[in-house]
Amino acid sequence: MRIGIIGAGQLGQMLGFAANELGIECRFIDPSQDPPAAKCGKVIQSAFDDSVALIALADTCDVITYEFENVPVAVLHSIEGIAPVYPPADALRHSQDRLDEKRLFAALDIPLPNYYAIESRDDMDNAASSLGTPMIIKTRRFGYDGKGQFIIKKIANLDAAWEELGGQPLIAEQFVAFDYEVSCIGVRSISGEIAIYPLSRNVHVDGILRTSRSPVINSKLADKASEYVHQLLDHLNYVGVLALELFVTGDTLLANEFAPRVHNSGHWSIEGTETSQFENHIRAIAGLPLGSTASTGCAGMVNLIEQITGATRKLEVGQLHDYGKAPRPGRKLGHMTVVADTPEQRDALVDIINKSVIKAS
Repeated sequence: MRIGIIGAGQLGQMLGFAANELGIECRFIDPSQDPPAAKCGKVIQSAFDDSVALIALADTCDVITYEFENVPVAVLHSIEGIAPVYPPADALRHSQDRLDEKRLFAALDIPLPNYYAIESRDDMDNAASSLGTPMIIKTRRFGYDGKGQFIIKKIANLDAAWEELGGQPLIAEQFVAFDYEVSCIGVRSISGEIAIYPLSRNVHVDGILRTSRSPVINSKLADKASEYVHQLLDHLNYVGVLALELFVTGDTLLANEFAPRVHNSGHWSIEGTETSQFENHIRAIAGLPLGSTASTGCAGMVNLIEQITGATRKLEVGQLHDYGKAPRPGRKLGHMTVVADTPEQRDALVDIINKSVIKAS
C-alpha cells in the first residue's frame, strides 16, 4: 500500500515513520527543499495547489491525507475522485474558518466562548459592546501559533486592531479566564471505530505550545471531552486523527478550536501510549484496525523552539526527536518526551528538560 501525504514537515515525517513500521510506503508533496519527511519517503517538490503534481500523486497512491490545515479545499476535491482523501474535505473546510468552526460547535451543542463576526470597523464596536473587554480579535483564516490575533484590553485598542487586521474577515471572541488548557485527541476508522487518547494538559507561551502532560487525572473532564470528540467524529463522518483544544473553567469545558490532523499536543503518544497518534492515523486511513490508546505511564512533552541546545542533546533523560530543520525564530525544531510512573516524577523530568532548553549550547 502507498499513502500520499500533502506536506512533508515534522508531522509528515512522524506519519511516514509510523507507516514504514507498518510496511506501508509514503509519498509526499511539498515545495521545500529537503523537508523533514524526506527521511521516510519520496518527496515531489511542488506547490500544495499544483493540480498537475497533486493528480500525479493521487494517481500513484491508494489514499491521500494531509499534515496541516491550510491545504486548499478545492485541491482535495480535485483529486478525491482519483484516490480517497482522509480526513474528509468537509472537516478541513470547517477548521479553516473560525466562524464556520464555532457554528459547528454550536450546532453540536459543544460549549464554547461567546463570539461575534466582524466585517467592518463598526462591527468591532458592536463586538466590544456585546462581549465586553478584554476580548480577542482573530483573523477567520490562516492564523496559527498565535499569529493573526490582537487582544483588546480596552476600547481605545480597537483602532489599532483594525489597522493591523482589518480588510479581511475577522471574528471577536470572548476572553476566557480559564484555569488551564487541555486537548482531547480522537481517531475514527473507515468502519466507524473510534478510540480516544487520554486528555493532555497544555501550556502555551506567545501562542506556541511549549509543554503537554498526560493523562489529566479528572474523569469528569475526560468524559466530557471524549463526548465532544465523538460528536465531531461522527457528525463529520471523519476518518483519521482529530484534536479538539479546550479551555477548562472549573468543571466546565469550552471548545477553542479543532485540528483535522495529528497534533503537536499528542507527540507524547509516541512513547506515552500503546499506539501513537501517528500510527493510529495511518491505521485509520489504511482501513486497518485501530490500536490501543492506553497510557504506558505519565507522559510529558517539551517542544524545542528556535534551537536544540547542547545541554538538551546531552540529557540522559527522555527521548529526543530532532526534526532535522534549520533554526529560525519561533520554529519548532524538535521535541523531547518523558514517561514516568507518577505525575510527580514526570513533572520533575519535564523541569530538567526545560532548564536545559535555556542553557547556552
